[in-house]
Amino acid sequence: MRRLLIATTLLAAIAGASSASAAGTTASVGPFPVTGNVPSLCSGGLVTGGNTVFSLGTLIDTATGLMLNNLSAPSKTVTGSFCNAASTITVAATPITAQAFVGTPPTGFSNALNYTATASGWTPTAASFTTGAATNPAAVQTRTTAFTGDITVGVSAISTVGGNTLRLVADPSYQGVVTITLAVVS
Repeated sequence: MRRLLIATTLLAAIAGASSASAAGTTASVGPFPVTGNVPSLCSGGLVTGGNTVFSLGTLIDTATGLMLNNLSAPSKTVTGSFCNAASTITVAATPITAQAFVGTPPTGFSNALNYTATASGWTPTAASFTTGAATNPAAVQTRTTAFTGDITVGVSAISTVGGNTLRLVADPSYQGVVTITLAVVS
């Protein structure tokens, strides 16, 4: 009898549990927030065709020894650049100087060229830097919004340091550098 009483009690407990869950009550847990963040960043992109050299070729008129007055090089296009926040673009440049020549050039000669480097397309006004200038206030330009787009980099207005009546000293390599920097506005 005792076994029958225990079995009957268990069956009643199971039936009570089944009817309680079948009563249709629901419960929810949560909400569970989903969070993340996006840091401010800039990416410089890549130069179309991979060629980053502004090749000016022979710098002088071989008949006079004076700098050619028509020196030019095709602009470079940087693609895939972006900043996901307000940003600045900065252009900086160094004069084109003789790499092997040592010392002070003799009277009537120079060992360097100045020029203007520009970076356009990022801001309404191109960033520009002139080597040899006392100041370069246009070298830094600011965007107030996120942006992605091409940047066109160029060199122009090439002139002999010391004046265009000076001849350039012989050197197998004259070099200068243009640097473009994108940065998040802090």
